[in-house]
Amino acid sequence: MPGKKLHFALILCVLLGIGFLTTSFVSFYVARDSLQEQIAESTLPLTSDNIYSEIQRDLLQPIFISSLMAHDTFFRDWTLNGEENPAQVTRYLSEIQKRYGTVTAFFVSNKTKNYYHTSGILKQVSPDDPDDSWYFHALNLKEPYEINVDHDTADRSRLTIFVNYQVRDYEGRVIGVTGVGLAVNSVTDLIETYQQRYGRTIYFSDRKGNITLHGSDFGDDKTLQAHKSIRPLATQILTSPGTSLSYNDGAETIFVNSRLVPEFDWLLLVEQHEKIGDQRIENTLLVNIAISLFITILVGFTAYFTIRSYQRRLEELASFDKLTSACNRQVFDLVFEKVTKVCRRRKEPLSMICMDLDQFKEINDTFGHPGGDAALRDVAAMIRSQIREEDTLCRWGGDEFVILLPGSDRGNAMQIARSIADMIRENGVRFGRENIALTISAGVTEYRDSESLSSIINRVDQALYSSKNAGRDQISQA
Repeated sequence: MPGKKLHFALILCVLLGIGFLTTSFVSFYVARDSLQEQIAESTLPLTSDNIYSEIQRDLLQPIFISSLMAHDTFFRDWTLNGEENPAQVTRYLSEIQKRYGTVTAFFVSNKTKNYYHTSGILKQVSPDDPDDSWYFHALNLKEPYEINVDHDTADRSRLTIFVNYQVRDYEGRVIGVTGVGLAVNSVTDLIETYQQRYGRTIYFSDRKGNITLHGSDFGDDKTLQAHKSIRPLATQILTSPGTSLSYNDGAETIFVNSRLVPEFDWLLLVEQHEKIGDQRIENTLLVNIAISLFITILVGFTAYFTIRSYQRRLEELASFDKLTSACNRQVFDLVFEKVTKVCRRRKEPLSMICMDLDQFKEINDTFGHPGGDAALRDVAAMIRSQIREEDTLCRWGGDEFVILLPGSDRGNAMQIARSIADMIRENGVRFGRENIALTISAGVTEYRDSESLSSIINRVDQALYSSKNAGRDQISQA
């Protein structure tokens, strides 16, 4: 039988492997034949969407930080109380910058127009200063915050991505603007990460075509118009919030997908080379083959162990009584033969108890078969609680049970039988709201050397009949 199970599992693995490999290779050739269409209409736009989503996700943290600052009662109370002790807000901003790793943190009061920074008060903002136009724009926002790219007030040489968040008093009036700054270099590092992850060329352009951010493999062009190959497509890219195009650089076709990032008012451009796409499909084929082999092996093992488990379950169903979980007579024959050999070899005693429930028919008549089943099930459980693990309980038939006790003489067997009878008499069986009173009659005997199973069963049955004839709830020895 083990050989048949293994043979079946191997055949299943072969069939699954053939099916998986056929599907993988057919998919590979179909995908390779339609590579350009797939890249232009599906793969590249999807990658661009993923990159766009990740950029937005990476911007969520500074937005979240700015929101916490804007809703912190410290800013409100400190501002409303006259902005006394500026060192307090300076320390607060320093802690924000240190804890979250931002390049700057700031707060501008609408009352005093003071620009508070981690290094102190940098200046007073003025509507006449073009560098401060961001602040007065932020005051009138319909949304609570905006993201803009500007030179840092603390360091005009540093281009920074700012999150400007309105601070409102308890009546909802704007009393200032707070926020944090994210270094443009950090976004450049993200671009490098995306390029390595997706195998694409990624860069940003403003709405005039100026290249604002790019990765290391972009080149030296400063504008889309200066890019020799993409120049004919520049107008179409810049006038559309999103498009998919392709151009040829003389060696291969390059696909371009553009998408507007409204937070920056920049265009995100993602390029993919045709050869890279082909390589990715080949890599996908290899991954599919590896996954297919893994699934095939997994299914094979699962099939093998499932069949083995079902076989064991069938053996259990064939070997044990479903109601009481006691072994049946066929199994008891094998157990008896094995146990008698061991006891003879070790020169140990072997005893047997045969018992049945007194007036079991009346229980069935009174409580129905469910009540009779409950009685048999609970009696079997009580018997198990009084015998050892090496002892064997068998449901011999109907309400009759046989217990085989290796290593126990007749005296020990009598004690065990009395313990079982006392427990059943004292506890009875609970059936719904009723308590079924039960007693048992039992016969006990000790195995004689070289005695057959039928012989010892006959003797212990005679002892059981003696108990019945004596008025039930009795235990007799053969």
